[in-house]
Amino acid sequence: MSGIDTAIYVRQPSRTAAYLDWLQMLTGAGLILFMWSHMVLVASVNLGPQVMNTIAYFFEATYMAQVGGPIIGATMLLHFILAARKIPYTSGEQGAIWRHAKMLHHTDTWLWLIQAFTAMVILVMGSIHIWTVLTNLPITAAKSAMRVQTGFWGVFYLILLPCVELHVGIGFYRILVKWGLIKRSGRKGLHRFENVLTGVFILIGLITIIRFWTLPV
Repeated sequence: MSGIDTAIYVRQPSRTAAYLDWLQMLTGAGLILFMWSHMVLVASVNLGPQVMNTIAYFFEATYMAQVGGPIIGATMLLHFILAARKIPYTSGEQGAIWRHAKMLHHTDTWLWLIQAFTAMVILVMGSIHIWTVLTNLPITAAKSAMRVQTGFWGVFYLILLPCVELHVGIGFYRILVKWGLIKRSGRKGLHRFENVLTGVFILIGLITIIRFWTLPV
């Protein structure tokens, strides 16, 4: 195929695409910071229900929960829409990227696939979680414990927890790599750090879920 023919079929990068990538990175970085902060704040129940209740009361008294919750939900939806530009949806596209991933044996390619899969899970389950919490204010340790101990919610959070932390951890790694903040020589060290960080947050989340399971309601 000649150079002229190739130019017809290859989509040229545009300034709009660059701006959308930049916005995707900014929304992703904001959600990463939110999720890590959210995990630490929810885990405050391990220090005692009253500690969590005090923190929750502060956020509601200052309307940070009532206003911030919808903003986080909207940011999550916007981030998904921006990222969805690059997610394969047809069976042919999915088959092609799966074959390429197996052929390349490239860690970053597998990380992207994990991130794409967890994004689908988070979009649905995260939206359910946000809606459930914001329509049942005020937030208290007793309410959270009752929800975890009722019906399918315990399993729900056991599924959502690793999906969120994997997605966030990989996102943190990919932002630093994609935008040149970490050079090729530092990728292995960053990847190990990301694995440890993700494992720590998953462990904190599991301890917190167990605490809610055992909390008298």
